[in-house]
Amino acid sequence: MVDTINFGTLKWFHITNPTVEDLDFLRDNFHFHTLDIDDCSSFVQRPKIDTYDDYFFLVLHFPYMDKRTNLVKTEETKIFWGQDYIITVANAYSVVQDLFTLVKLDPTEAEEDDISGTSDAILYKVLYRMMRETYLLVEQMGSEIDTISRDLFDAKSDKVIEQISRIRKNLIQLNTMFKPQLRLFHKFESGEVRGFADDMEDYWGNILDFYQKMWDMIDDYGELVAGLSNTFDSLQANKTNEIMRVLTIISTIVLPLTFITGLYGMNVKLPMEGWAHAFIFIIILCVLIIVILLVWFRRNRWL
Repeated sequence: MVDTINFGTLKWFHITNPTVEDLDFLRDNFHFHTLDIDDCSSFVQRPKIDTYDDYFFLVLHFPYMDKRTNLVKTEETKIFWGQDYIITVANAYSVVQDLFTLVKLDPTEAEEDDISGTSDAILYKVLYRMMRETYLLVEQMGSEIDTISRDLFDAKSDKVIEQISRIRKNLIQLNTMFKPQLRLFHKFESGEVRGFADDMEDYWGNILDFYQKMWDMIDDYGELVAGLSNTFDSLQANKTNEIMRVLTIISTIVLPLTFITGLYGMNVKLPMEGWAHAFIFIIILCVLIIVILLVWFRRNRWL
């Protein structure tokens, strides 16, 4: 469905979950490249910006958290950016949809945000809203890493492994999403993409700074998760070594006792067989062996 907001001669079209009719609307009313229109009906694997004489076509990826799995998913938004129009194509749950609905229901929102003057201003506000939502998601991941750090010594190992694996997967997803898009926003800040309005360099620079800050945070979080993973592996290795040490001590103590009891349990003639106090003597011998081994282990600091 194609929805429209008019700001005088400037128009903002928004298409939610594009259908064949929506794509026909773009073909019939605008002179867009056929490949750009085809991209609106498919999921493009990498962000990009295509430059034409009278418009730009952007494919942008931004993350959102799937509440069912707690995994980061990719939200894709396509934008046709012309001098007197902006066309955004996204799904029903996108950040752009929320901003469009807000501006349409409350036109004063556009005046307060100063997005009704030029198509560049609308694009900046769309990008800024996406950046802000992404920043909140990245901060949420930072809080989860802090929780893992606190629970590292207390929580069950299965829970910690699951949390670390999930965070690591989310960070990989964010890295895959951010890396190509960082080069895209550099084109705005460097002037390679000039747009249609003057004095927008500071605004594009602000978007790049925002994005660079999040990129640095994700890089730092990746190092933290790697450190937590190594620490957890060391804790588990030490715990395993401790268990094996205790079991080895028990086995070493039990071994001579097993030999003595097995020897005197055989149906053959052995010394002290007819002695009335033989059983007590063997018990005392076993206890003495245990004491000697424990003293030896303690002296060698194995216990």
